[in-house]
Amino acid sequence: MSPITIRRRTAAAALTAALLVPLAACGKSDDKKAAADPTPEPKAVNLTVLAASSLTDVFKTAGEAYQKSHPGTKITFSFAGSQELAAQVKQGAPADALVTADTKTMDGLKAETGDATIIAKNRLVIAAGKANPFKIDELKDLADTKIKVVLAAPEVPVGRYSKQILDAQKIEVKPVSQEPNVRAVLSKVELGEADAGLVYKTDSAKSGDKVVAVDIPDEQNAVASYPAATLKQSKNATDAAAFVAWLSTPEAQKILQDAGFQKA
Repeated sequence: MSPITIRRRTAAAALTAALLVPLAACGKSDDKKAAADPTPEPKAVNLTVLAASSLTDVFKTAGEAYQKSHPGTKITFSFAGSQELAAQVKQGAPADALVTADTKTMDGLKAETGDATIIAKNRLVIAAGKANPFKIDELKDLADTKIKVVLAAPEVPVGRYSKQILDAQKIEVKPVSQEPNVRAVLSKVELGEADAGLVYKTDSAKSGDKVVAVDIPDEQNAVASYPAATLKQSKNATDAAAFVAWLSTPEAQKILQDAGFQKA
């Protein structure tokens, strides 16, 4: 082999080596970059939760807190009277979890739900019109026919609780209307279409000075329990179960109790 050929081959080998060094370095850089990359984004999950009307405000706060701590999960709430929610479940409405304002409604849906857990409790108050012109201060005042009283329908949890406490005190009330949920009862009083109504304590607290909340003694009151459960028809069973379980955590319980709900 001639000296010229040897020199050419040596030069070619040196050039190849020079080109391979940055490529190798690039490969190492890519490996380090891949190792430093965060974990993949969590899959997007959309949960639909059917919830009693009396949970409207607090669940909006709870939903935001849950979404913040569970990236990728979006919760859509559908609020209505518990009896309406039960009808939706039986009709196969697409949803993932259910929270009612009484155990009776939830117990009637055992074929459609998982095991239920009580997440909060509530009590009733008398919601009197602004400034309480009739000076209502106890249940028996509602028997006065001069006072326009509005109640929830008896098939609605708050309506059933109302009937329970009035019957126990042998107080006969002739309501001017019977509403489909507690928010409708409260709205009638707020708008001056009724002078008083029986609502949950947590609902009256949201009315500010639109109504006067008259407490009912414990011995004359009823305790409303709020059970939560997943729906068997859910297409997001694991995520739905996670949300229902979260409702019993200290974080969720603080949100509920800050809104006036009692500990389960």
